[in-house]
Amino acid sequence: MRLYIASQKQENCSYFDLQPTIIGTPVLHGYFRSSCSWRVRIAFALKGIEYDQVPVNLIKDGGQQVVHILHKHEALSQCQAWICLTIVLYVLQLSDQYKKLNPMQQVPSVEIDGITISQSLAVIQYIDETRPGPALLPADPKKRAQVRMISDVIASGIQPLQNLHVLQKIGAEKVQWAQHFIERGFQALEPILKQTAGKYCVGDEISMADICLVPQVYNAERFKVDVEQYPTIKRLNQTLLEIQAFKVTNPSCQPDTPADLR
Repeated sequence: MRLYIASQKQENCSYFDLQPTIIGTPVLHGYFRSSCSWRVRIAFALKGIEYDQVPVNLIKDGGQQVVHILHKHEALSQCQAWICLTIVLYVLQLSDQYKKLNPMQQVPSVEIDGITISQSLAVIQYIDETRPGPALLPADPKKRAQVRMISDVIASGIQPLQNLHVLQKIGAEKVQWAQHFIERGFQALEPILKQTAGKYCVGDEISMADICLVPQVYNAERFKVDVEQYPTIKRLNQTLLEIQAFKVTNPSCQPDTPADLR
């Protein structure tokens, strides 16, 4: 296991004074189409952090954790991966084994620095506070508050209402349900972004708000929401999708992406 010691800022520093010891490679337990998992993948990519993936199948009855550990950023075919990497494939019952890792039995869960973090925004803020690379929250307090506001509108006010567990309870009306709450959320988000956006959601630097936006637009398109009604959201999404960190983390190219969705 690799051991890294996080460098400390020098003068005039705050929480960076007490950075934890960075141990080994983070492990992301996620699902290819989970917007929350995608947020974390984007954050890792923007920060240039290598990580391992452990796909968790949210669809199969009872839930299964399909462990398929692949190092990110390795351009390997499946056969090459079997030769060059240690790939462990096995099936675990989610109800017992994954619940020990994440009592909510949701994704993502990230094993990092000797702890497990199970909420995407908590993961993003943790790696931003403990790893070098582009800042995912602005230094300016007002902009920082705006980033958190937009992130929470999406992560708390829109996405949970089309979460898989919710849709399973809704049944036959799930598409209409998802459309209603995405549109309701976008009707609020569009005027907010008109006020805060520059090139990206808040000004001209990529932030946690952008990380939250792109997966939510992907969900909107899955549920046939007309994004043309929201020109600011559409523009920002198109701009962000041109950035490599958003491309390589797309649900269409993950280890557990079904062949027909690649």
